[in-house]
Amino acid sequence: MLEVERLEVSYGALAALHGISLTIRPGEMVALVGPNGAGKSTLLKTIAGLLVPRAGVIRWEGRPVSAETPHRIIERGVALVPEGRRLFARMTVRENLELGAFTTRAQRERRAQLDRVYRIFPRLLERERQWAGSLSGGEQQMLALGRALMGLPRLLLLDEPSLGLAPRVVESIFSVLAELHREGMSLFIVEQNVQAVLTLAQRAYILEGGRIVGEGEGQRLLQDDHVRAAYLGPLARGASS
Repeated sequence: MLEVERLEVSYGALAALHGISLTIRPGEMVALVGPNGAGKSTLLKTIAGLLVPRAGVIRWEGRPVSAETPHRIIERGVALVPEGRRLFARMTVRENLELGAFTTRAQRERRAQLDRVYRIFPRLLERERQWAGSLSGGEQQMLALGRALMGLPRLLLLDEPSLGLAPRVVESIFSVLAELHREGMSLFIVEQNVQAVLTLAQRAYILEGGRIVGEGEGQRLLQDDHVRAAYLGPLARGASS
C-alpha cells in the first residue's frame, strides 16, 4: 500500500532523515517510536506531501507520489492528523469537519461521513455550533481526527494523538483507532506513549537520529531490552530484572 524507499529529507543544510525505508500494508496498524527530534513528524509530513524529499521515493499503491501536492495525496486516500491538531479556532466544529471533505470524492459522501463522525464522537454533535477553540484538549483531538475522516482516507497518519490528554481521554482515542483498524483502515501512528502504541500496533519501527534502527512486531518490541530501557522507563527495567 505505502512504500518508502531510501528517503532523504533536509531542512536547508540540516539533514533530518537518512535513507528511510519502510512499508505499510493494506489494513495494517504500524507505529513509529523514537526520541524527540528523531525525525518522526518530518517523516509523516513528507508522506503527506508537506515536505519534498531530497532523495528517495514514496509509493502509494505502486505509484510514486513523492512530488505530488498535499491535496492530491489526500485525494488518493492518505490523511494526516497533525501534532497540535491545527484546527481553525474561530470556526465551528461543523465548519472544521466540512473543511475535511474538500476533495471531489469526499464531497459526494459528505453527509454520510458527517453522520459517521458524529456516531464515532457524539460529543462533537453536542458541540457542533461551538468554536473549535473553545473545546477541551480531548474534544479538539476528536475534532482533528474527525476532520481527517471526512476526507475518506484509507491510510491515516497520526502525529502524537495522545499528547497532552488525560488518561481517560487517551483510552477513548485509542479505542476509536482500534475500531477504525478493525473496519479495515490502515494507520501509521507516531506516539510518545510507547507502551500503549506497541500494545495496539501490529508492527513498529524505531527512529533515532533520522535513521530506522529497529523494527518488528509491537508485542515483541515491548520485550526488547533497548526499547524497554530507552522508552518504557525504570519500572519496565525493574520488571525485567
